[in-house]
Amino acid sequence: MTGLLSPAQVLAGAFDDYLGDPYAGGTPFSYDEIVAGDEASELPPNARSTIEKWGFHELLVPVEQGGRLRTLDELLHVCRVLSRRNPTIAVMYGSTLLAANPVWLWGSARQKRELADELLSGGLACFGVSEADHGSDLLSTEGTLVRENGGLRLNAAKWPVGNATRARFVTVLARTGEHDLSLALVDKQQLSDGAVRHLPFVRTLGLKGHDLSGVEFHDAVLPGDALVGPPGIGVTQVLKTLQITRTAIAAMSLGVMDAVLRMGLGYAMDRRLYGDRIFAIPIIRHQLVQEHVNLFIGECTTLPISRALVLAPERLSLWSAIAKYLVPVMAEKTVHNVGVVMGARSYLREGVASGAFQKLQRDHAIASVFEGTTHVNLHWIAEQLPAVVAGAGEPDDAAQDLLRQLFDLGDNTAAWHPDGRRLRLANGGLDEITAAWPLAVRRAEALLRGPRPPAAGAEILDLCARLSELRAALHHRIVATEAWQSSSVAAITAAGEHCAHHAAVSCLLIWLDNRDRLGGAFADGGWLVLSLQRLLQRLGVTVAVDERHEAELAQQLEHGAEKKDWFTLASLPAG
Repeated sequence: MTGLLSPAQVLAGAFDDYLGDPYAGGTPFSYDEIVAGDEASELPPNARSTIEKWGFHELLVPVEQGGRLRTLDELLHVCRVLSRRNPTIAVMYGSTLLAANPVWLWGSARQKRELADELLSGGLACFGVSEADHGSDLLSTEGTLVRENGGLRLNAAKWPVGNATRARFVTVLARTGEHDLSLALVDKQQLSDGAVRHLPFVRTLGLKGHDLSGVEFHDAVLPGDALVGPPGIGVTQVLKTLQITRTAIAAMSLGVMDAVLRMGLGYAMDRRLYGDRIFAIPIIRHQLVQEHVNLFIGECTTLPISRALVLAPERLSLWSAIAKYLVPVMAEKTVHNVGVVMGARSYLREGVASGAFQKLQRDHAIASVFEGTTHVNLHWIAEQLPAVVAGAGEPDDAAQDLLRQLFDLGDNTAAWHPDGRRLRLANGGLDEITAAWPLAVRRAEALLRGPRPPAAGAEILDLCARLSELRAALHHRIVATEAWQSSSVAAITAAGEHCAHHAAVSCLLIWLDNRDRLGGAFADGGWLVLSLQRLLQRLGVTVAVDERHEAELAQQLEHGAEKKDWFTLASLPAG
């Protein structure tokens, strides 16, 4: 299968092999050690040193600063592998990435060099933005950063903050004027005694062992060049930075979906009732297949958006919010439904996968909360919908070239050169992905008329027709609303529907742009039929699921489970 994988998947495959089989036992990334650490609210012994030997921490530092972070889709695939085992450690490094990105995007040469040296030596960083009384209300920030005697004096209390105690560097948001907020990079090791105090760890439902704590600064004297970028643009910097990590959070959801689906499928194939495996029970098999379809939809939605950091960072304000809303919400449903299949075994802190299911379920609960809650992301999508619908014209040649680069997963994208100026707070009505729906449907129609029509071509076109009707109705509702209120129930509902249509065109374009390379079951399109049916159901349409394609996918999943193959679209040809 290696020849069918993208460069990002090959890198992740090497990391997956390095970490070993999580069921084997006795390593920091085996489920027995992971669950034992969780029970003690600690990270498994040697977990950090193990992945540092492979060089995982180097993926947090751009290539031009001496690291290995070349593209976001490489980091996303590797984080999916890590999250399949232990989301707690993935979040620890994700918090570091969140703190580092403003420095990569706007920092000085000195700041970049010092932070890169720390991270490449295995250190952590944290993002000191939240305050106990204000949460995500950034404009109410009380912490202050005042110029004094050629330096800066910081007084601020930040809570809750990931890595706040363990990290050496803190990227802090503070008030530099009555109406100005700025970011500063703080090196705690350079502060005088008494200038910094760490707040106690916060007890949480999941992510036990993660350093979720806080930090207080009392008359902390910083160098005069501690600001990250120009003064007064701190809120803009935070909002732009979140576009990157919102997309990366989807990797955690994909990894957790991958893990629980392996557990559920393995349990269903091993557990025998009524004289046969429970996988033979139609409703059990149906449930597991449908949740694998959710994973495929999540992949198709997330991977092109991750490539946009290099190819089209100007679009991430909208696309990252779609990934951050849709994929974690779908993953929550998948985790719940696999738990239903596993019954009491999903509730136990021992047994199947050493009881890791309940840890993954608890850990993943945070995914739809941090970096903007579900409602925050839907509101942000709703805010942009009228402009997106108004600008939904046919893609020109440049847009079509961009789409090919985003969706051809075998195409090796160029390296990321961080530049905060390329990120935008809004898309300005431009959304090449959803605007490509009519073009993508015409491409599918041309395939059906060709000499080698895909096996599921007619079914795909029928589903596309139904989705086209719903898309037109959604656009009509948005245009017909005279006073669009992005916080209204109607607008939030429309935003959720838009996300489903974004996922639908993503699935269709992934199929169109990769079928010749991948071939086999991927090219036949049965998985796409099931995916489009699933999305129609999400849009409230009653759809009879195609049992023939379900049976085919069930066989492929069973075969993949026996080989311990990846649960990913790229593994379908081998089925």
